[in-house]
Amino acid sequence: MQAQSRLPDLCREFYINDGGIKLHLKLDMPAGLNKCPLAIVLHGITGHMEERHIAAVSRGLNDSGVASLRAELYGHGQSGGDFSEHDVLKWLNNVMAVTDYAKSLDFVTELYICGHSQGGLTAILAAGKRPDDYGAVIALSPALCITDGARRGKLLRTSFDPGNIPDTLELAGRRISGDYVRAARRLDQDTAIRSFKGPVLIVHGSADRTVPLEYSRAAAGKFSDAELKIIEGDTHCYDNHLNEVVAAVKAFITSVCIPPSRSRSSG
Repeated sequence: MQAQSRLPDLCREFYINDGGIKLHLKLDMPAGLNKCPLAIVLHGITGHMEERHIAAVSRGLNDSGVASLRAELYGHGQSGGDFSEHDVLKWLNNVMAVTDYAKSLDFVTELYICGHSQGGLTAILAAGKRPDDYGAVIALSPALCITDGARRGKLLRTSFDPGNIPDTLELAGRRISGDYVRAARRLDQDTAIRSFKGPVLIVHGSADRTVPLEYSRAAAGKFSDAELKIIEGDTHCYDNHLNEVVAAVKAFITSVCIPPSRSRSSG
């Protein structure tokens, strides 16, 4: 893929193709910069790019001099594919396509990846798969329980017989193929964690009833360079203290990225 030479508008919404599946993207640029880092931002299961917490983190990145590239993945938002047929492996392939697109943009000085819930798990898996592509990872309430749950027979609030996976099951209030479980069992998040040596921020609410905090505590101890920020009294989607989440992201990204002043136009 050839580098894109045109500096994008401050906000641009468009699609790219991943093996016949259209992926809906939205690029938000920080004002006044000709070159800057870029963060790919991923939603969670049943989510989309305009959710309150996703949009707030995107704005926080822009405030810190980092472009954000929000992506809606297979079966979600305005992207192609049916929700019932999506799984994390398909999402991971989508993210590889989004990453290749981001790498083709010649204004990008460094690439980061950020994801919420299932998107956080996918971001961690992507960083482990291609660790040289990303300068840092931000995992928001990462759903690191998915692999364990698929093997034990409990995903979110859905229970099933792990020895006899049903053709379909209900997940997050919607019907999904049993292939979601089969794909989840193939994920190797521990290898992904060990493979990524760059800085990592994990943000998790202490009142999260969807993904237990213990999974983020364990992951933070396995990464080479990880910070765990616990948001006291907050939920899975940060209904109570979203400002603290954004502040943590901004502080982290400022500590790891090239200062925006180095990238400003001299003219």
